[in-house]
Amino acid sequence: MSSTDSDPVVPRRTAIGRAIRVITSPYYRYRHAKLLHSVRVGLAMIVSILATTGIHIPHGIWSSVTLLVVIGGLQHHGNIRKKAAERAAGTLLGATIGLALILQQNLFGSLWLTYVLMSVVAGICAWYAIGKGGYIGLLTAITMCIVAGHGDNLIDTGLWRTLNVLIGIVIALAFSFALPLHATYSWRYLLADNLRGCARIYMRLVDGAPFDADQQIKTFLELNARLVQLRALMPSVAKEIEAPPGKLEEIQRVHRSVLSALEIMATGALAQADAAGRAAFARQCGAESRAVRAMLLAMARGLRFGGAARFLAPKVVLARVPSRALAPHLAPELQGPYWLGERMIEQVDHLRALLLETEPNWNIERHGDPVSAAA
Repeated sequence: MSSTDSDPVVPRRTAIGRAIRVITSPYYRYRHAKLLHSVRVGLAMIVSILATTGIHIPHGIWSSVTLLVVIGGLQHHGNIRKKAAERAAGTLLGATIGLALILQQNLFGSLWLTYVLMSVVAGICAWYAIGKGGYIGLLTAITMCIVAGHGDNLIDTGLWRTLNVLIGIVIALAFSFALPLHATYSWRYLLADNLRGCARIYMRLVDGAPFDADQQIKTFLELNARLVQLRALMPSVAKEIEAPPGKLEEIQRVHRSVLSALEIMATGALAQADAAGRAAFARQCGAESRAVRAMLLAMARGLRFGGAARFLAPKVVLARVPSRALAPHLAPELQGPYWLGERMIEQVDHLRALLLETEPNWNIERHGDPVSAAA
C-alpha cells in the first residue's frame, strides 16, 4: 500500500456546506454581510411582487417601493427594530394623510386647496425631518404623495396604494429579522483585528526591526480607519447588548490611547535610534514586552471566539509595580519612549480589565442574545 493510500481523506466542503457555514457562523456572516443583506432584500422583493402584482392587486409597485424604503438600508440588528418602527410609522401616517387629502378633494373639489394643504403638510414634515426621528417626518411626506398624487387620485386608487404600502411594511418587517448582522460581532471582530495589529507593531518597535515609512503610514491608516468604524457601531452595539454606553466609550478611549502611544513610539526617538540603542531598549523591556504582546493577542482571540479566561492578566503584569523611575541602562533620548511604553502597558491592562468586565454583555453567543430574549 502506498503512503498516499494510507493518508486520511479530508472531505471537501460542498457548496451547500459553505453556504450553511456562512449563514450560521457569526464571523462568516460578518465577512459576507453585504452578500447576505442583498440576498435578504432580493428575496423580500420577489415576495412583494408575488404578493401584489402576482395576484393582480392594482398599483402593486408601491408595495415594492415601500419595502425598499423600509428595509433597504437596514443591516445591523441593533438598528432594525427602531428604524423599521420609525419608517413603518411614517409610512402609515403618510398614507392616512393622503387618504384624507383625497376625501377633502372629493368634498370641496378645489385643487388649489389640496395643493396648499399638501404644501403645509410637507413643510411640517420637513420641520421634523431634521433631527431625531427624521425618518418619520420624511416618509410621512413621501407616502402622502404616493397615496394622494397631486390631489387628483381617486379614492379607490388611494385605498389600493394604502393597501400596497401596508403589504410592503409587513414584508419588510418580516425579512428585516431574517439573518441580521449583529453590530456586536462587527465591533468585536474589528477591535480584534486592531489588537492583533497593535501586537505586531509593538513587538516590531521593541525588537528594533526596520519599519518602512510608507508601510508605517499604511498600517496606521488601517488601524485608524477601523477605530472610526468602531465609533460608528457603538450606538447599535449598546442597543443590542444593553451595555452602559459609558463602558463602550471608555473602551474606545483606551483603545485610541494605545494607538496614539504606538504612533508616537513609531515616529519618535526610538525610530531614529541606532542598532545598539534599540538592542538596549529591547533588553530593558524584557519580559514585559512579551507579556503585552501576549495580552493583546489573547484579547483578540477572546473577542473572536469568546471566553472570559482569555482576559486574565499575565503574572508578569500582575507582579509589576508601576514606577516613573528612569531606566538606568538606556540613553537619555530613549528614556521618553521607555516611559511611554510603561504607560502603554497600563493602558493595555486597563483595556483587558474593561473587556473582561463587559464580557457577559458582548459575548452574546454564550450568554444569550438580549435583543432576541427581550423580543
